[in-house]
Amino acid sequence: FWKTNAWNLLIVSIALLVIVFIPGLSAGIGTAHSWISIGGWFSVQPSEIVKLTFLFYLAAWLERRNQHGSKAMQESFLPFVAVLGTIIFLLILQPDVGTMSIISAMSLVVYFVAGAPLIHVFGLIAAGVAGIALLIATKPYRAARFMTFLNPELDPQGIGYHINQALLAIGSGGLFGLGYGLSRQKFEYLPEVVGDSIFAVIAEELGFIFALLVIGMYLLFLWRSIRIAQGAPDAFGRYVAVGIGSWIVIQALINIGSMAALMPMTGVTLPFISYGGTSLFVSLCAVGVVLNISKHAKT
Repeated sequence: FWKTNAWNLLIVSIALLVIVFIPGLSAGIGTAHSWISIGGWFSVQPSEIVKLTFLFYLAAWLERRNQHGSKAMQESFLPFVAVLGTIIFLLILQPDVGTMSIISAMSLVVYFVAGAPLIHVFGLIAAGVAGIALLIATKPYRAARFMTFLNPELDPQGIGYHINQALLAIGSGGLFGLGYGLSRQKFEYLPEVVGDSIFAVIAEELGFIFALLVIGMYLLFLWRSIRIAQGAPDAFGRYVAVGIGSWIVIQALINIGSMAALMPMTGVTLPFISYGGTSLFVSLCAVGVVLNISKHAKT
């Protein structure tokens, strides 16, 4: 089903990305307008849906290209860039740089696993770095976030407030934490405590060791996804399993890295843990797909 309907699913999800710009249907938080509001009581985030639908399309398309030999794979570069570029463009307009980064990195991993020429892979990495630098330079609030990443103490009561409160929460937890439910930072200090900042609360309440276990669980998920990919019955299943494993881990590392001031704040959720209906729903669907591939795996 996913392979045969991959293109249709992608078209629908891209259409949803366009709908977020329609007045009356669009809903936003902060500077991002990434949600479709339905009746004022229900909202959907299309950028989360497109992670999975684009992966299905990419896996099905790369499988077909590989069946026609290495020359067809080399000729696939421009079509790959065109489709990915369309999605990136729509995400930048929202703007949702965090999701853009996740989809780009996931796509690059799958493209590499499918046998893409290294010159294409390195070229895309270079273009991605240049593109991110341009995005930072052209928007003052992004430049301010980047400067705060370089120096969290630059504006602790302004643009640097979020990261400083997150670092304080993580540092307060020590090795074993303050105890379950005993976080102090989550009470009117740390923003987005059930969303983007949930990892900082985990580290404060349960400690550094438990926080490492959380990271270890994501790495275990990646390892299992790779093992499942190795035994997948076809190339489509292999690419999808690798893509989902890399997507979940990349998203987790971006979230955790931003909370630990290892990278600029992006606003992405922590998979399976952060509050967020569309994000959680799509992530669980992705896990179901991996389990289905595992069910039909050769090993």
